[in-house]
Amino acid sequence: MIDLIREAAIDPFVQSIRITCYRLAKNSKIVNALINAVRNGKDVTVVLELRARFDEEANMRWKEQLEEEGVKVLLGIHGMKVHAKICVIKKREFNRTKQYAFVSTGNLNENTARYYGDHCLLTTDRRIIADINRVFDHIEFPLKKTADLKNCKVLPVSPVSMRRVFMTHLNTEIRTAKKKKPASVVINLNSLVDNMLIEKMYDAAKAGVEINLIIRGICCAYTGHKMFKGHMHAISVIDDYLEHARVFIFNSGKEPAVYISSADWMVRNLDHRIEVACPVFDKGIKQELTDILNIQLAENVKGRILDNEQNNFYVQRAAQQTEVRSQEAIYKYLRSKSYKD
Repeated sequence: MIDLIREAAIDPFVQSIRITCYRLAKNSKIVNALINAVRNGKDVTVVLELRARFDEEANMRWKEQLEEEGVKVLLGIHGMKVHAKICVIKKREFNRTKQYAFVSTGNLNENTARYYGDHCLLTTDRRIIADINRVFDHIEFPLKKTADLKNCKVLPVSPVSMRRVFMTHLNTEIRTAKKKKPASVVINLNSLVDNMLIEKMYDAAKAGVEINLIIRGICCAYTGHKMFKGHMHAISVIDDYLEHARVFIFNSGKEPAVYISSADWMVRNLDHRIEVACPVFDKGIKQELTDILNIQLAENVKGRILDNEQNNFYVQRAAQQTEVRSQEAIYKYLRSKSYKD
């Protein structure tokens, strides 16, 4: 991401950069690149969240420095945190405007990036870019642009549509299972708390949907019940790196529906923050995310089972079973793919 902003800052054809910054590093290279962009004549807009817990003072200092350099700084919306991780770069190429969008599950912070596990998407998909611009318009003009979030076509956005979109996907899985067809869901979160989505997952499990959960922190869902026809299983992986990604895979369609997101399934994220989930349309990236989650589900070294008794015992590895330490296995998987590419 640092290289992307740096290149945009010096590219003579780049016209503007819009970016959200929730947590910034102490000596942020992102900020330096954005300031350089302004000095090179770009129109730069930064959304800073002054209520980012533990980083309030640092973000106030960044606000002052950015504004002194001519950056337009937006402070979010009254009563609602801006937690989405998004960026749009607008460029003039061959007498036409082209835009590039960046969506992340984690903060644009080069310090935490060293030990947080997240996913990022760089795209030129016009559907995604149009919706991200709607989100920025709403943040900049919350009273004049009140309909912008509701007008998003492909991005589930909190607080207006994210819960509803995921409820709809779960309902689709339920209908598929009731037709005796394979239906399954894989959900990767920091925390699972929202009652409405948990109850809908219970409905799915009762209908026979196979549900696999990878929840690093708080998990308020029961994972076993005599009424569940489908398998419902939850694990937590605590290892050298902090599992911070949010990924959702719904498998009953012709093509799996895959999303990455900045939001956990908690009331605060779904009802009281500006959050974005982004669909992944590229088949190769879909497969890569699916492979990564499957590696995590096979974890048998650092994984703990989240059971109803809250024992959180380590996953037991059978005598002949191959050892899978998912963080190491994912590194090897991505490294092998980079060599092939």
